[in-house]
Amino acid sequence: MTLNLILFLAGLLMLYYGAGILIKGSSSLAQSLGLTPIVIGLTVVAFGTSAPELVISIVSSVKDKSMIAVGNVIGSNICNIALVLGVAALLHPIQGHPSVSRRDIPIMLGISLYLLLISFNSNIGRFEGLTLIGGIILYTCFNYYTAIKESRQRSREKGVSLESTVQDIGYIPSRTRQILFILIGIAGVVIGAEILIDSAVAIMNVFGVSEKFIGLTVVALGTSLPELATSVVAVLKKEMDISIGNLVGSNVFNILSVLGAASLVRPISIPGGFIDSGLLIDYLVMMFISFLPWLMMRKTSIVRRKDGVVLLSCYVLYVTYLILKT
Repeated sequence: MTLNLILFLAGLLMLYYGAGILIKGSSSLAQSLGLTPIVIGLTVVAFGTSAPELVISIVSSVKDKSMIAVGNVIGSNICNIALVLGVAALLHPIQGHPSVSRRDIPIMLGISLYLLLISFNSNIGRFEGLTLIGGIILYTCFNYYTAIKESRQRSREKGVSLESTVQDIGYIPSRTRQILFILIGIAGVVIGAEILIDSAVAIMNVFGVSEKFIGLTVVALGTSLPELATSVVAVLKKEMDISIGNLVGSNVFNILSVLGAASLVRPISIPGGFIDSGLLIDYLVMMFISFLPWLMMRKTSIVRRKDGVVLLSCYVLYVTYLILKT
């Protein structure tokens, strides 16, 4: 048991640091190839912070542990808003751009609703996976053209924000080191995912808890560490748009790219049925918590400290519900 706990923590650390090394190497390579900070922010950084969820879900799907894959995505999305945004708001009230509540959060809610609809038959097949992958392509293109348009309207403000983000990641001038960092990052994330899944299943067997519980709690919390680190740093630097944008974007990426890729590798079946397994409740909790920031920001575009308390309370209540149910 002790060995499995050590392996689980080791897997989390490899996921966390592997994702960081992968982002650093990839963003440096992108800069050296002449890509702009806007493109880097919307592709490399966005995909990089979702790399742990992506690899965990694919590995889970390959190992026929579909409920860990689904639970990881749903749990990470709940964790990103309720825990990460809650902590960030407690540190400092977050002033977001009006487009977050007007455009980004409704897109996230619409995609969450689509996931709910395609899950009712207790199976996410390859066709549904293709629609999810198509969605992430459209979402990335939409974000790119929107960012270009907005950067022309407020070029100075946007330019400084994105440039500082790239500088915070750090630039590696050597092409050899860039590729080496990418390879090490990929290896760290993949091996970390393997170790984490195997140890999580072993722990699950010891305590007699379900795959879904493991995915919704410890695995979800562990794979949300990059978002937590990115958002806390952004808030401390008072780059509020980056903090909220990173979380909303990560949730969209989790559903579209992570579950899309996992269901293409192996169709995701929900043992016991979508409703009887209790997964419907988890979906509804995810959608409710995703809706809360819109309620908080719809008038002032600010997430206050008291809002942070509400979000954190929701997370504590949800985890308590999972524990009591288990």
